[in-house]
Amino acid sequence: MTDSDTGAILALADGRVFCGKAMGAIGNTVGEVCFNTAMTGYQEILTDPSYSDQIITFTYPHIGNVGVNRHDMESDAVSVRGCIVRAPARITSNYRAEHGLGSWLADQGIVGIAGIDTRALVRHLRDQGAQNGVIASDGMDSSAAIAKATGWVGLAGRDLVGQVSCKQPYEWGQQGCYQMDAANYSEPEGDKHVVVFDFGCKHNIFRKLADRGLRVSVVPASTSASAIMAMHPDGILLSNGPGDPAAVGYAVDTIRMLLDTDTPIFGICMGHQLLSQALGLSTFKLKFGHRGGNHPVKDESTGNIEITSQNHGFAVADADIPAHVEITHRSLFDGTIEGLRVKDKPVFSVQYHPEASPGPQDADYLFDRFAALING
Repeated sequence: MTDSDTGAILALADGRVFCGKAMGAIGNTVGEVCFNTAMTGYQEILTDPSYSDQIITFTYPHIGNVGVNRHDMESDAVSVRGCIVRAPARITSNYRAEHGLGSWLADQGIVGIAGIDTRALVRHLRDQGAQNGVIASDGMDSSAAIAKATGWVGLAGRDLVGQVSCKQPYEWGQQGCYQMDAANYSEPEGDKHVVVFDFGCKHNIFRKLADRGLRVSVVPASTSASAIMAMHPDGILLSNGPGDPAAVGYAVDTIRMLLDTDTPIFGICMGHQLLSQALGLSTFKLKFGHRGGNHPVKDESTGNIEITSQNHGFAVADADIPAHVEITHRSLFDGTIEGLRVKDKPVFSVQYHPEASPGPQDADYLFDRFAALING
């Protein structure tokens, strides 16, 4: 449903309660409440596995006007636990749309709430920090919802990678990026082989690799280093994903062994955090995370400023940086580390999302850099 007369509440663990109307499925859901400042790309955000166990708040007030279609999915299912919007669109205006947002959320079993003051909610989260919350449209009262939010385990210390990673290896064969002029997806061919660790990967990462003539194999997060090397990769990509990177020690151990092979490695978001740990750095939880399509990042080597797409609640600590590691990018919002490279190996990573979808294309060159390392 896009519009509903059924009442709903959002209850935060600190006791703050917002009242609105039900959107999507009727029921109740618990997760970490966060916010994304992007003005476009709500479908891509909702299907990004990095949002697992989170309730996403859209700061842009009008959401749903272009509907939803199967081609723009960033994974095979909706990844969020809940959805919060100010004003859901009453009509869908896009020739590619196959569903309205509200009916699609209902079909996917996602509980949402509309009509609340999202500005007040975001200001509260900004000041108090991200916290657990419950959306309820099934009659649950506020005291029960607050108790459920308070009792939920949260994200810190949890390995969520295992629940979103693929269970078996597979080949990506669903074409490259969408070409607006041709109104279709590109069909590139290539012989160089990239193995992607699926920590919760977005499909647009696969498309970006395919567009550079790279054959893509995807493997579960628990795959061993020996199994990876038996696939004879020309490059290895460490994908994005959800949860606390400090809880994914098995992947850190594997990455540490892969670093000894001198195979080109590119890490994105969670992949960046896991690579950083393998190099001896540590991670920490941000107060309210970086999520949006307008985050400025400085390339320390060129001085260039990139406007980036971001989605992370944890970051790499800016301390005890090994001599063979160079910090390449920094956030202009809070100075946190946004990228690094290993000085004596073909290895680099970024905290943000160069594959965008949604978001600007400023960082697309990083895929060219990875392809150049692979092609020698």
